[in-house]
Amino acid sequence: MNPLLSPASPISFLGLLLLSNIFMTFAWYAHLRHLADKPWWIAVLVSWGIAFFEYVLQVPGNRIGFQHFSLGQLKILQEVITLAVFVPFAVFYMGESFRMDFLWAGLCLLGAVYFVFRGAL
Repeated sequence: MNPLLSPASPISFLGLLLLSNIFMTFAWYAHLRHLADKPWWIAVLVSWGIAFFEYVLQVPGNRIGFQHFSLGQLKILQEVITLAVFVPFAVFYMGESFRMDFLWAGLCLLGAVYFVFRGAL
């Protein structure tokens, strides 16, 4: 089996964290669109239900990733994934306008990726 496609590969952890982040983004923000007229505790319960699936994916993703990367590298990669998921969510799902600030934030994260990985290059 190709080591890059094995369950403990660096690529599998990225997929798990990407899916986890999709659940996280919905847990954190979708209630603003769909449950704004409901009591806050209903939004909390719905969000916790969604977040359960985030953790089911995130915990093994981070465990696999930690076999290949340092804690700091994992955190910066998570932030890149967060922005990559959040921008389409904000624009296409929540109906927010795209702003150039999203691009500038992404460029800053690329700088963070450089600095956290430069010793490993």
